[in-house]
Amino acid sequence: MPTHVHLILKQLTSDGISDFIGKVLNSYSKYFNTKHKRKGPLWEERFKNILVITDEQLLHLTRYLHLNPATALIVEKPEDWPYSSYCEYLGIGQGIGLCKYQDILNINPKSYRKFVNDRISYQRELAKIKALITD
Repeated sequence: MPTHVHLILKQLTSDGISDFIGKVLNSYSKYFNTKHKRKGPLWEERFKNILVITDEQLLHLTRYLHLNPATALIVEKPEDWPYSSYCEYLGIGQGIGLCKYQDILNINPKSYRKFVNDRISYQRELAKIKALITD
């Protein structure tokens, strides 16, 4: 997303994700500030994390993340967003192979595409409601 990133990470050591995210965000801030000759923070807030307990939660979380650019009306379809793992999940395109979900989720590309696409309109409506509530 233009203003934030979404990651689904599996924690292997205590505080591993917090340490990793801290290093990534700090390193990127230093790089960006040096490149653009600026100072100060880039990030508005501390990162948010959610503990995922069940496979069903994880599956719905992947859908939410893959729909994020379409929900924000940046693209019409999730596969049009080039900075997403969605095409890797579908087994199409030249994905960089960053995602290692096969040992955690059993994804059938055709069923997953339907699972995601069936929710585009609903998620857009929820986003409109959320905007009205938070404004």
